[in-house]
Amino acid sequence: MLDHLKDNNRAWAEGKLAVDPSFFQRLVGQQSPEYLWIGCADSRVPANEIVGLDPGELFVHRNVANLAPPQDANYLSVLQFAVDVLKVKHIMVVGHYGCGGVVAAIDGQRRGLVDHWLHPIREVFAANRAELEAMEDEHARHDRLCELNVIRQVRNVASDVFIREAWLRGQPVSIHGWVYALSDGLVNDMNVTCSGPEDLARLY
Repeated sequence: MLDHLKDNNRAWAEGKLAVDPSFFQRLVGQQSPEYLWIGCADSRVPANEIVGLDPGELFVHRNVANLAPPQDANYLSVLQFAVDVLKVKHIMVVGHYGCGGVVAAIDGQRRGLVDHWLHPIREVFAANRAELEAMEDEHARHDRLCELNVIRQVRNVASDVFIREAWLRGQPVSIHGWVYALSDGLVNDMNVTCSGPEDLARLY
């Protein structure tokens, strides 16, 4: 079973070695990424490939609709490890247009446990209801909600105690908000980068 995936794996490993014979030896040593990617679990959004980075160069956390909820121990563990141990310099919160999780949060259908997970997106919708309901095009409304969700998650990350403690001790770490377009493969910078408390205050 899955022989084609194992064949793909062998071909990929051989290709890496052909270009760089010491590639895997370096990976065994220690990972030292400068970047943490907090993104959606959608299979169409391959983090490393989008930004052209090799294994070992990007620390990745993915979940449905790229959320950074302050009560999620999984996300918080990744964030603390990335900041306190790996000393990443940049954290990218990356959503994507056409996100099924964002649509599912507001379409009124019941799906079970994921409805609880997506509740923060409904809060974002409620906080921006006037702007969103004024948009007649449904796709444009969904795309804008994807953007607003990213901005909210940047706020969540930047206001977390692990980030604030890093800033207090002078550790450089910036949080960025991007939205990836499936239609052309490009990221759209939301221009909400936070590199210190003053940036966070402006974002609020």
